[in-house]
Amino acid sequence: MFEDTLNERQSRIDKLQMAGLFGLMLLGAAFVYSATMVGESAGAASWYSQSWFKQIVWYVLGTGLAVGICCVDYHTLSRWSFIAYWTAILLLVVVLIPHIGSTHGWGARRWIDLGPFQGQPSEFAKISFILALANFLSRPVEELSHPLNFWKAIGLMLLPFLLILKEPDLGSALVLLPTGLAMLFAAGTPRRFLARLFGGVGILAALFLVDVLFAPPNWQIKLEDYQRRRLLVYFSKDYTPSSHASKMEVDRLRKQQFDDSHNVRQALISVGSGGLAGKGWRQGTQNALGYLPRKVAHNDFIFSVIAEEEGFVGSVIVITLYSVVLFTGIRIAGQARDRLGRVLAVGVVTLLFSHVFINIGMNVRIMPVTGVPLPLLSYGGSSVLGSLIAMGMLQNVYLYRKAY
Repeated sequence: MFEDTLNERQSRIDKLQMAGLFGLMLLGAAFVYSATMVGESAGAASWYSQSWFKQIVWYVLGTGLAVGICCVDYHTLSRWSFIAYWTAILLLVVVLIPHIGSTHGWGARRWIDLGPFQGQPSEFAKISFILALANFLSRPVEELSHPLNFWKAIGLMLLPFLLILKEPDLGSALVLLPTGLAMLFAAGTPRRFLARLFGGVGILAALFLVDVLFAPPNWQIKLEDYQRRRLLVYFSKDYTPSSHASKMEVDRLRKQQFDDSHNVRQALISVGSGGLAGKGWRQGTQNALGYLPRKVAHNDFIFSVIAEEEGFVGSVIVITLYSVVLFTGIRIAGQARDRLGRVLAVGVVTLLFSHVFINIGMNVRIMPVTGVPLPLLSYGGSSVLGSLIAMGMLQNVYLYRKAY
């Protein structure tokens, strides 16, 4: 009986999407190995302590979680959505507390130390947000026309957005906006509400950029110094000191600007130097010689490593695999049996697309550097687990697209 049920479900999964996901995981393991083992001898460290092995462990755990999610109808999952949402909100608050939330890199407080594992609550908050908003928007269409329900949906989006922004993690906060807006559109929210919202967001974004680029220091919106510098680097705007600055201060700012733009320049060189077929696996010189900093090569800039070592061909393969996953996800949304399934699938697809677009965009400098990981390719346990849980939810919608 159980075997018949299992075989029936296996025949109903989207095998093309599964092929795309496993292709991405194979590439992820191979190039995390390449990016982190450059110049390492075989006995330099225990194999089980290496990043590539940990990445494989996350793949196995994440796949297990995805399979578990597929065993429960997404309607049942949605009944627990607000428990998951408020648990994620609680974790986002806890991570901001000193001595509980840990800091890395630029000093952002984004992680909770759990012994050998450092969890990043924002990655799981994205998933719980999608599930909770899909559940909220699955109500009758007539109720979505009520302004109060519209603003409740916006509140569900703004609460995790503001908490993640407080860490600060601008990239992870920003991906919530297109995800939430796409879900509102897919649910059938009245266009007049969406038009006003888009207009308001556009005006705020324009004012934000004007403030960052042109406002004097006393008028500037409060941002972390590194965040402001990343935006100035992206727009190729000089770090202009006050007119009374000394020569020493001017020289310091010029050096700071050169250092801040280093990663972007080296990522572009890596992508361009790969040529058509690349230099070969583990033969990339930008990473090997340390021009592309090794602390970011295996996570934020993994696409640059792939582009240098496998060239244009490798880059096209990566984009093709993501395209397979995204387009099958859109197909799943179209085949969903109800609005809950459709909105849930649209949320997962939009979240994945936002991550891919931002990360690859910052590698080729069409987007500013934000620290958004490349799903299933970038090294990181929270990112891998979050991505595979999201894909499990997407497959769940496909499995239960008919009322069995």
